[in-house]
Amino acid sequence: MRLLVVGTGGMANSHAQAFAQIEGVEMVGAVDVDPKRAEGFAEKHGIAKTFTSLDEAIAWGKFDAATNVTPDKAHHPTTLALLAAGKHVLCEKPLAENYAKAAEMADAAERSGLVTMVNLTYRNVAPLQKARAMVLAGDVGSLRHLEASYLQSWLVSKAWGDWATESQWLWRLSTNHGSNGVLGDVGIHILDFAGYGAGTDAERIFARLKTFDKAPGNRIGEYDLDANDSFVMTAEFGNGAMGVIHASRWATGHLNELRLRLHGDKGALEVVHTPDGSTLRACLGTDVETATWRDVDAGTVPTNYQRFVAAVRDAKTVEPGFRHAANLQKVLDLAMETEAERRELGAVHAQRSNNHAFG
Repeated sequence: MRLLVVGTGGMANSHAQAFAQIEGVEMVGAVDVDPKRAEGFAEKHGIAKTFTSLDEAIAWGKFDAATNVTPDKAHHPTTLALLAAGKHVLCEKPLAENYAKAAEMADAAERSGLVTMVNLTYRNVAPLQKARAMVLAGDVGSLRHLEASYLQSWLVSKAWGDWATESQWLWRLSTNHGSNGVLGDVGIHILDFAGYGAGTDAERIFARLKTFDKAPGNRIGEYDLDANDSFVMTAEFGNGAMGVIHASRWATGHLNELRLRLHGDKGALEVVHTPDGSTLRACLGTDVETATWRDVDAGTVPTNYQRFVAAVRDAKTVEPGFRHAANLQKVLDLAMETEAERRELGAVHAQRSNNHAFG
C-alpha cells in the first residue's frame, strides 16, 4: 500500500512510526502548507516526495491511501477531496468541527465504497477491548453506573513542551484556529472509551464547560485563548446506566490518563490507561461481598494502523468508522448546546436540532 501523510505536525510522527513497522506499507509522500516542516518530516521518515498542497498531491496521484493528520478544521475539506480522488482514508479525530460536517463526511464515505476509518487511538487499549467483551458477556450483570475521565496536565507542566510558546499547543486553545477545546480534542476519546467499554451509547446528557484565564487578556500572539479547558458531563446511556464523564488539561499530576469504571449489579470493572501502560481490574462473583479487586490479563490487540492496512487489503471498512465518529460529534455538539441552555438534552432534541444548531 502506497500511503500519503497529510499534515506533518506532532501526531503525524506517531502515524509515520506506526505505519513504518507494517509490512507492505510504503509512505510515498507528505503534505504540509509549511514546506520546511514537510521536508524535515520527510527526511526524518524516509519519504521521497513532499507537497505544499493536497491538490498538488492528488494531481500526482501515485498513492492508494492517505492518513489525514491535519488540524481539526481541515479534516472536512481534505478528507472529502481524498474520497473524491478515490483514495482510502484514515482520519484523525474529531472527524470534523461539528456534526453537520461530520455527517457529510460519513455520507461521502458510504457512497464512495472506499475504506475509511477514524483514529480513535484508545481502541488500541487491550484492557478496554477485554472489558467490553466482559460487559457484553454479562460478567458484571446489568450495568448501573459508570465513571470515565481523561486527565491531562500540559497547561500545568512542561512535560510535553511549553504550550505558551509552541503553535502545536496554542491552536488547541483557540476557537479561531478551529479548536473546540478539551471537549473537541479529547472529549471524543473519552466518550468513545466510555461508550465502547460499556457496550452502549449516551442518549441524554448535560454538560458544563469552563475556560480558565491563562495569559494577559487571554491572548498570545495571534491566538485567542478562548477554547474550553475542562468539561464535566452527566449522561444516561441506552442500556439504562447513569454516568459521569469529565476531562481537563489542568489535571495536575496526570500527564495523559484515561480511566473507566463500570459498575453492574453483579460485578465491576476498572480500566486505566497511562503512558506507562494499561491495566484491567475486576470485582466479580464472591469478591463483590468483600470489595476485592483482581487483575485481569487482557492479552494484546492489533493497532488501528494495522487494522486500517488490513481493511484496505480486504477492501472492507472496519470500526471505528466515519458514521460512528459523526454520532460522537453529535453528542459533543449537544454538550455545547446544553452549556448554553443550561438544561439536559437528549437524542430526540439533537435530531430536531440538526437542521438548526448543527446545520
